[in-house]
Amino acid sequence: MIKYKNNEKALLTEIQSYVDKTYEGHYSGKGGVQANDLIESTGLSMGFYLGNIFKYGARYGKKKGANRADLIKIIHYGLLALNEHDRSLNEDK
Repeated sequence: MIKYKNNEKALLTEIQSYVDKTYEGHYSGKGGVQANDLIESTGLSMGFYLGNIFKYGARYGKKKGANRADLIKIIHYGLLALNEHDRSLNEDK
């Protein structure tokens, strides 16, 4: 078993819980289309995800002080960008 030094296991569990809640949120609705799906259909999703990483990074420490939620959103958008990266590589094959 790995002995994490920096609380990574608990933080990853928290991130997963946050992501799970985004699928239950009011934006997704029952059978509805999420904004990410629409943006992906335009081919602009990587720019959108990276833009949000910059937005929340720039906002950290300003809106509501050192807002921990901004850091969680950065990680979530990073995961979305990583998925888009992998997806686009598979499309090129």
